[in-house]
Amino acid sequence: MTTGAQAPFEAVVLAAGAGSRFGGGKLLAPFEGGVLLDGALRAALAAPARSVTVVTGADAEAVAAAARAHAEAAGQSRRLRVLHAPDHALGMGASLRRAALELPQDAGGVFVFLGDMPHIPSAVLSPLAQAVRDGAPAAAAAFQGRRGHPALIGAGLFPALRTLAGDEGARAVLRGLGERLALVETQDAGVLFDVDTPADLGRPGLDS
Repeated sequence: MTTGAQAPFEAVVLAAGAGSRFGGGKLLAPFEGGVLLDGALRAALAAPARSVTVVTGADAEAVAAAARAHAEAAGQSRRLRVLHAPDHALGMGASLRRAALELPQDAGGVFVFLGDMPHIPSAVLSPLAQAVRDGAPAAAAAFQGRRGHPALIGAGLFPALRTLAGDEGARAVLRGLGERLALVETQDAGVLFDVDTPADLGRPGLDS
């Protein structure tokens, strides 16, 4: 069993939401030559993680098929897992809890990506990993001092992830860390950009 600084990381892509503000089918909407979900998958597969788990909920079969197609095209099928969250309608917390319950016992941390954030820069991933390797309980990307995504949550916080509820996801867990949360500053506003409505698909600016 690997422990401490040598323990492998995992990655999770939360892709279970119904996208109600979008009008449904958000993660499968055409975007930059593919579908919206591709951006988050690209970032997750670039992370220094042993596996990437896509958590499905609404549109489960179609989202799973899109994820598998992306991983196959990238030659990364062996790293991809698909996990369904039957209680996804309860919110993001339920989806992340479902993933946390399935994390391997030897995992040293988990990267958490959101399926509707397609512009996460890969350059931020290794610094996040290093921050946790250096002892931070968790680390998150930031732009101009504003915390964004993804976050890397160390194994010491897995018990808290396994009791999540509601729609906050990991936010409540990270907020409780205060100054112990390592913020990794990046010059790429992609760590803040998400898609809520169809109009956002053509919006290069920051998350409002």
